Amino acid sequence: MYDDILIPTDGSDSAELAARHAVVLAEACGSHVHALSVVDERDYDGGVVDGEAVISEGRAAAEREARRAVESVADLVDGGVTTDVTVGVPSEAILAYAAEAGIDLVVMGTHGRTGVRRFIIGSVAEKVVRRADVPIVTVRVSDAAPAWPPIERVLVPTDGSEASLAALPHALDLAERFDATVDGLYVVDERTKSSFYNVGTALEDVVGGMEAAAEEATERIESAAADRGVAVSTTVIEGLPSRAICTHAEESGTDLIVMSTHGRTGLAHYLLGSVTERVVRNATVPVLTTPTREGDDATPTGE
Repeated sequence: MYDDILIPTDGSDSAELAARHAVVLAEACGSHVHALSVVDERDYDGGVVDGEAVISEGRAAAEREARRAVESVADLVDGGVTTDVTVGVPSEAILAYAAEAGIDLVVMGTHGRTGVRRFIIGSVAEKVVRRADVPIVTVRVSDAAPAWPPIERVLVPTDGSEASLAALPHALDLAERFDATVDGLYVVDERTKSSFYNVGTALEDVVGGMEAAAEEATERIESAAADRGVAVSTTVIEGLPSRAICTHAEESGTDLIVMSTHGRTGLAHYLLGSVTERVVRNATVPVLTTPTREGDDATPTGE
């Protein structure tokens, strides 16, 4: 299902951990691996000498380091691997390479050499997740295992929308590959519940409507899993969605969270900081995000 997997790397611990995760996926899916390192052109200015452009000593050193980074990834792969080093704006170069090389999946660390602070205000990983047309697996350096064990439990959060369920086929495909269990999770947003109650809606009507929505959403996951012969469990909890998803993932022994970039809140809200974005930032297990396709119901509802 993922014929070509791209591993962007800057040689950091986070990138190396992501590469190890990517190799596990590549071996399971029979994928060809691409390793890419991007020297940030904004950090180096060689200038012009005697009418000819020259490469600064710093950039030359950075390119050598980038070459070592992709070679380190190649050493992890048992088989052929395509390596490339380029100069540009990292997020843009990664997206361009993915499009040109026909990449099906990108696996990358959330924190590079710029550290946590830059990620929070807008990192390479964050920008790639927001703009990618292919699924992205993000891996935090805090993930405990140095190499990914076989995936045994795949968490699929849903709000019942077609957009959120667009991630389900990816979860089912991986569950088949690894003989894993799919865990469907519906989080009743405690803020929505209180807002309806505060405007005079009867509490039993609010609870009844939310229970019905949760049941319908989890039944769709159960049905899809049954059709594929995949083991499945479902859970409905109440709380703040991103926090509840991350907590449930830790407590349930989740190996991978699979979710769409957009749910009922739509693109406009996502760009301001959606549930998915917060999960990518805070989850202690890898997160596979899938882009919402045209026609999925990602209409803003004022959350």
